[in-house]
Amino acid sequence: MPEGTPNVAAREDIKISDIAPIVRSGEGRGSGELVNRRWSWPGQNGRPVYNFRSEGRTFTSHRCLILADGFYEFTAPTDPGQKRKTKWLFTLKDHAWFCIAGIWRSHPEIGEAFTMLTMDPGDDIAPYHSRQIVPLPRDRWADWLDPSVPAENVLGLLPKGSLIPQQVYPPIAAQASLL
Repeated sequence: MPEGTPNVAAREDIKISDIAPIVRSGEGRGSGELVNRRWSWPGQNGRPVYNFRSEGRTFTSHRCLILADGFYEFTAPTDPGQKRKTKWLFTLKDHAWFCIAGIWRSHPEIGEAFTMLTMDPGDDIAPYHSRQIVPLPRDRWADWLDPSVPAENVLGLLPKGSLIPQQVYPPIAAQASLL
């Protein structure tokens, strides 16, 4: 913790451009630095870069682990009159928290920021979205923080049934009352 013990308060959501905890690769195999950084940096078109395709890239530096207890995906509204998309929370089976593969960059206007890596969806995400973030099981964390380990050896899909979806909007109780 090179910047001191971070105050990582519990939150319901972390939104694009919020500050969140990450572990950056440190000196030596298996070491990392826990820091708080902004989620997303400004892209060339001014839009935030909050997701980054992993396919065909090597990521030989600036790797990080993004700490999470879940992530969201959105689908078309479940009810015809509903305007907001349906929101799904995905958690990792049998884990209170996990890490998502990410990279970080230094930006001249905002300082250091991170983004989540994405890939084609696995069986658990495909019914909900055309891409997915890359959750890493604990046994891949040290390898991801070690830039000498090829990215393709670390980044991969989890077995079917690893990511558990739960509809959080609209609440299931609210849908039942409409019937």
